[in-house]
Amino acid sequence: MRTIAEINDKISRQAAVVCTAEEIKARVAEVGVAQTAKTVDVVTTGTFEPMESSGAILNLGHTDPPIKIRQCWLDGVLAYSGFGAVDLYLGATQVVDYPGMSEAADGEENRERGGGHVIEDLIAGKPVQLRALGQVTDCYPRAAFETTITRDTINQFYLFNPRNLYQNFIVGVNGGDRPLFTYLGPLQPRLGNAVYSNPGAISPLLNDPDLQLIGIGSRIFLGGGTGYIAWEGTQHFPLQKRLPNRAPIGPAATLALIGDAKQMDSRWVRGCYFKNYGPSLMIGVGVPLPVLHEEVIARCAVQDKDLVAPIVDFSIPRRVRPTFGLISYAQLKSGRITIDGKPVRVASLASIFLSRQVAVELKQWIEAGKFLLSESVAPIPQDRAFMPQNLWGSQVSLD
Repeated sequence: MRTIAEINDKISRQAAVVCTAEEIKARVAEVGVAQTAKTVDVVTTGTFEPMESSGAILNLGHTDPPIKIRQCWLDGVLAYSGFGAVDLYLGATQVVDYPGMSEAADGEENRERGGGHVIEDLIAGKPVQLRALGQVTDCYPRAAFETTITRDTINQFYLFNPRNLYQNFIVGVNGGDRPLFTYLGPLQPRLGNAVYSNPGAISPLLNDPDLQLIGIGSRIFLGGGTGYIAWEGTQHFPLQKRLPNRAPIGPAATLALIGDAKQMDSRWVRGCYFKNYGPSLMIGVGVPLPVLHEEVIARCAVQDKDLVAPIVDFSIPRRVRPTFGLISYAQLKSGRITIDGKPVRVASLASIFLSRQVAVELKQWIEAGKFLLSESVAPIPQDRAFMPQNLWGSQVSLD
């Protein structure tokens, strides 16, 4: 029906018809797939959820005399410095760990602060304290320095996130007898609550289940700025079992994303903390899907009742945990589910409201002619198996 070049021409003339994923589902229910496909050019999807496999690349610029940084802390958070002399990678889940920090300074507020919070502050234009120790060489004679940086006083500052946009995930519960503190947040004992983290039918990759419309190089909304799909994500598992509608029944595809953090907005990149687990980063990501043919609309018409996730019991401390079966996102979003005959309250880690707002903002960019779609340069692999790490010859204790 269309090409990306034809759609971009309409975007440039501000003549493209753009709908959010929610609007598409409503339109299909009203006029059907074929009629919708004739009139819509782009579908925007969005999510705002914790994405802990994220971080930022920074280049500080050289000091005089120069330094070859081998240890560096940003507001007390350790950054990786094992490559270029003044290149750093700040991981979202890295915690405050400042040498010589006194017990008085190591308060609750500091313990809850991590790389994600520093990234948010830099994006917001706030000053960040930097302390660096160097390896003294003939090229780099300086041994240490301290300064204050902002996003405007360093060269490069961009997010490079090895694993974002999980295509589906799990529902966490706790069938044990004590509270558990997990990457889904606190799970109360004896099935006291359930937590899920995917926004369901408006989530980007659930509207393009076989990743036919995106690939390496695809332009996206990332943290309030323009980003790109850089590669498959870590733990990419497209061979996950799927329903007849091609939706995976659990964690499946993932994407590595990249984008200029100097263009981003701290509204869409926020540090967060999970009690007794650690810091992380909430990120808004939106993916535009070009309507190239009717099948695009058919896939985007998927509803929460047609998508499922496994209910996983975190009380069993193993890599493969037992499940209580599959549950639909429609049931999850009702706020209460039933497990083994017991009513269980449910909460979402993803903000459904802000996920919708990501899709709306991306729609507005496209309608205004400010955001063009891009052809991918290579497909996302569809044949990756999920390989666990088996500790052959090692004695592993679960105590």
